[in-house]
Amino acid sequence: MFSATVAYYDALYHDKDYRTEARYVATVIRERVPRAASVLDVGCGTGGHAPSLAAEHGFRVDGIDIEPGFVKHARARHRAGTFTQADMTDFDLGRTYDAVISLFSAIGYVKDEAGLRRAVWAMARHAAPDGVLVVEPWFEPGAMRQGYVTCRVADTPDGTICRMSHTAIEGQVSRLHFEYLIGSAAGLRRVTELHELGLFTRRQMESAFEAAGMTVAFDEQGPTGRGLYVASRTRGAE
Repeated sequence: MFSATVAYYDALYHDKDYRTEARYVATVIRERVPRAASVLDVGCGTGGHAPSLAAEHGFRVDGIDIEPGFVKHARARHRAGTFTQADMTDFDLGRTYDAVISLFSAIGYVKDEAGLRRAVWAMARHAAPDGVLVVEPWFEPGAMRQGYVTCRVADTPDGTICRMSHTAIEGQVSRLHFEYLIGSAAGLRRVTELHELGLFTRRQMESAFEAAGMTVAFDEQGPTGRGLYVASRTRGAE
């Protein structure tokens, strides 16, 4: 997905307020699990939330991501944590956490409902019996605009990068076509990426948590305005 552009990810999202988002999520975790000490960040990207969750909120933070370049950056950014390359739909770290989180709509990359259920099940298995599972969703069907175009521009140590995206909606899948123009003293080069993210209804999301033995509530706002699913194990569920 981001394999050819990992080096530019943080520059393009330089305006993302990881610290404020971490504070929001930490508050949600503490409300459910006051003594929570450990957090697993699923789809952690470059590990942007980990430093604040650790230094400002007292959590031990580990993470997984499918992109090896992201894992490398996360390890460098937060050396106290353990970051592992893994697929969120099928991973087993051999331990549980007081809180399992998945932010910045990473869940959308599972693409279809079967993948959604596998991912939620895998995350739920890693939540302690009295732990909490916190997932920030991608958009619901009908919320995205066909043909929507965005542009991000950022400076890099070597020059400037521009990324334009075009959104196409096909059924319950959003296809984001990214075109990068990367400029440096050596010249210009282009990189193309296609990102496919599933558009899940609230009922599909809730059903995935319920199938994993979780009781779920939906926070309409969430850390970035996309909402937040907050789940804990249903009493009596294994």
